[in-house]
Amino acid sequence: MPLSSCVLPARGVLKITGNDRLEFLQGLISNDINKVTDQQAIYSAFLTPQGKFICDFFIIGQEDGLLVDIAEDALPAFKKKLTMFKLRADVAIADVSADYDVVVAFGAGEEPNQAGVFADPRLKTAGYRAILPTGTTIENTESVDVAAYETHRIALGLPDGARDMTPEKSILLENGFDELNGVDWKKGCYMGQELTARTKYRALIKKRLFPVTFESDAPESGTAIMAGEKTVGEVHSSQGAQALATIKLDALEDILTANGVALTVTQPDWMVIPEPKA
Repeated sequence: MPLSSCVLPARGVLKITGNDRLEFLQGLISNDINKVTDQQAIYSAFLTPQGKFICDFFIIGQEDGLLVDIAEDALPAFKKKLTMFKLRADVAIADVSADYDVVVAFGAGEEPNQAGVFADPRLKTAGYRAILPTGTTIENTESVDVAAYETHRIALGLPDGARDMTPEKSILLENGFDELNGVDWKKGCYMGQELTARTKYRALIKKRLFPVTFESDAPESGTAIMAGEKTVGEVHSSQGAQALATIKLDALEDILTANGVALTVTQPDWMVIPEPKA
C-alpha cells in the first residue's frame, strides 16, 4: 500500500541565501540551523524577545541556500522581520512561493527516495514533507484530500502554529515544541531563549495542546472549553469530530464540554507532562 500524499495549499516558501545565512538565523530561531542539510530538516520557531510565539516553520537545505516552509499568512511578517534584522549581513530573503509546493506524505508505505523530500523532524509517525517545484508530486504515493492529512495531524497532536497557537501570547513548551524537536537546548542564545529555558527548568507549564474528540462535529476555533461553569481551555483547528485544544492541566480529570458538547482528551504517547515542582 503506498503512502498517501497531498499539497498543503496554505503554506508558503521563503528562500534564504548569502554567506552569512547560517550565522544570521542561528541567533533568531529556537532550533540549531547547523543541523540542516539537503536531506535533513529542522522544525523551529521565531519568538518575541519575551519568548512568546510568532510563527513556526520547517527549514531544509539547498546547494545555494535554505528553503523555509511556513504558513502563507505568516510569511510576509516573518520576511519583514528577517529583513529588519539582517542589517549588513550577507543575506538575501525572497518569497519563492510561486515556484514551489509544500507536499506531505503519510501513512503506511515505502520511504520516499526523491530529492526535496525529507522525514518530518517532529515525529517518525508524522511521515514526510517536501518542498517541490510547483506541480511536482512525491513519487509512488496516492493522492488524497487535505482533510485526510488534517485528520492524521490532529490525531498525533501536531500543532499548526498558524491555527493552533496565538502570536505574541503562546509559549513553545505548552505546544509540544520540546518533545517535537522544535527547540535545541545546547545551541546558545537566540531571541526569546531566556523565557523558554526558564519555563522548562522551573516546570512553569500550566496548560498543554491536546487532541480531543467530540461526541459530534467539533465547534469552531476559539470556542471555550468548560469544566462546569469554569473556562479551562479553547478549541483550535479541527477536522470532523477531532480537534486540537489548549486545556489547563489541572482540569484534565474534570468533565469537559464546548458549546454543551462533551469531549474526550487524549494524551499522545510522545507528550511528557512533568510533575510540578514544589
